[in-house]
Amino acid sequence: MPASSPLIIPIIMAGGAGTRLWPVSRDSMPKQFIPLLDSGMSTFQATLERLSGPGFDRPIVITNNDFRFIVAEQMALLRIDGEIVLEPERRDSAAAVAVGTVLAEMRSPDSVCVVVAADHAIGDTAAFAEDCRIAAAIAASGPIMTIGIVPDHPSTAYGYIEQAAEALGERAHRLARFVEKPEAAVAERYVAEGYLWNSGNFIFSVPTMLAEMERFCPDVLEAARAAVEHAARDLDFLRLDAKAFAASPKISIDYAVMEKTDRAGVLAASFDWSDIGSWDAIHALKEKDGDGNRLEGQVSVLATTNSFVRSEDMLATVVGLDDVIVVATHDAVLVAAKKEAGRVKDLVAQLRQQGRREAGEHLRIYRPWGWYQRIDLGDRFQVKHICVKPGGLLSLQRHHHRAEHWVVVHGTAEVTIDDTVKHYHENEAAYLPIGCIHRLHNPGKIDLKLIEVQVGSYTGEDDIVRIEDVYLRN
Repeated sequence: MPASSPLIIPIIMAGGAGTRLWPVSRDSMPKQFIPLLDSGMSTFQATLERLSGPGFDRPIVITNNDFRFIVAEQMALLRIDGEIVLEPERRDSAAAVAVGTVLAEMRSPDSVCVVVAADHAIGDTAAFAEDCRIAAAIAASGPIMTIGIVPDHPSTAYGYIEQAAEALGERAHRLARFVEKPEAAVAERYVAEGYLWNSGNFIFSVPTMLAEMERFCPDVLEAARAAVEHAARDLDFLRLDAKAFAASPKISIDYAVMEKTDRAGVLAASFDWSDIGSWDAIHALKEKDGDGNRLEGQVSVLATTNSFVRSEDMLATVVGLDDVIVVATHDAVLVAAKKEAGRVKDLVAQLRQQGRREAGEHLRIYRPWGWYQRIDLGDRFQVKHICVKPGGLLSLQRHHHRAEHWVVVHGTAEVTIDDTVKHYHENEAAYLPIGCIHRLHNPGKIDLKLIEVQVGSYTGEDDIVRIEDVYLRN
């Protein structure tokens, strides 16, 4: 695309749960924010980086309230500025695309947008950017373009795209039809006949997408316009109006627009792509040793081949197995046949039915000031490991049912207890009696780490009365 062409506005959808990568990915910290890539970045960060080069405008990131500070922190680490939009509830991709398009219209009415998911892995960033430019140039004249991936095997995990004969440009054709995830025999036929995988990435002009939404899903567009019109600023976030947004139907952009429009086109991608939707996809994506294994963390294997073994903390060992997935976290272990990796989502649903906390929550819970992790829990006590990042400031609060003991093990803590403010250093402890008004602050340049011992009749997280909070939480 020539340098004088308008910038492409990225719309990044970053609100999903990613249960197929359990136990690493959970509701409280889903896969798009976890550093799964060999670069040490999350796929969300890699997506931001891909869309921050020449030709791209400031991104619009669509996420939800629970992830707002994670999104802001990961963007800040890359020094990327953008609009962070908070959905009051999950309404599927059509609502997210509609909101992003309405915001893009407010920024530049005739602009071209690219919609991407935050959890995809791309092999060649330069090729991805060039394909976006090619698709954007076509989209500027009317077609809604999607990126099709040239299959390297007949997968049953992806939807497929049939290309029409009419060419739209370099590697680009009219789109004949979308087809759902097929059976194995049908997938083999699709690959032989030149079908492409549906990546879920779309490039379109704002006027075209708005016109097609008005034509095929006006209720989605109406809800998006109202949610944006009545949105409120909350720190650095744009919080959509809850009542207006809830009026949007739960429907994907594929069903709402792309499978109905006669203006769809497809560009065959020139880059490698994975939606890393399961652990076997992670195994396929990463470099492996001579036995076909990918080993990460505290791991030792013997007579094991073609497997993915990862442990975050404890030692994980495997003997005499082939084609397996083993993933160990602080509080859960997954063992699965690699060919059954896609069924982890069903396992998580079963855990939810059983009322297992591990289905959706990590032991380590992230907060805007850092994180905490439970070490032990018993009758009338709880022990936590707390990490406060430099400058982090917890809310001014009190508890009705517990006292707390804070032992500093790393860094410096500035502790407020009622009218007293005191600094505590390594191997020093503060006592916070029941009912006192208190606050924790890290005034230093390194992480503050401490052990918190709670003692009392109730140690639940809902026994927090916030008096003042810089993060404006309830």
